[in-house]
Amino acid sequence: MATTAIGVGVGGVLLGNSICFRKTQQLSISKTSLVSVSEIGFVTSQLSGIRISYNPPKPLSAPFSPALQPVIARRICPFTGKKANRANKVSFSNHKTKKLQFVNLQYKRVWWEAGKRYVKLRLSTKALKTIEKNGLDAVAKKAGIDLRKK
Repeated sequence: MATTAIGVGVGGVLLGNSICFRKTQQLSISKTSLVSVSEIGFVTSQLSGIRISYNPPKPLSAPFSPALQPVIARRICPFTGKKANRANKVSFSNHKTKKLQFVNLQYKRVWWEAGKRYVKLRLSTKALKTIEKNGLDAVAKKAGIDLRKK
């Protein structure tokens, strides 16, 4: 008896004398037996009556994330790019341990002349001095900050 597979596609799996597909198809395995494949994912052979189950792997979903995550303000000045400095805390016995020296960030309402309104910003005191010297528009343009969104 010659066993031939007619219409075997890319998604088929050959298991012994049965072929498993995900879509409903009619396949002829031999001249006398007819194999029916259902969308459930199992193959039944009319010749032998054997039912082979096939469970396709489920796609990986995105990792669980809560609906609302708290917004954590980073300790970085958006205008100057200043961030925390790693330093040593030196004790009396000259024992050194690591510590962070944070940037002096302040919440400040600054008058924006082009927008004719105040803009509330969180910036370092160094950036505040730079804004007083060069102007808010020039400093924001150089830092790539859109003041219309603030």
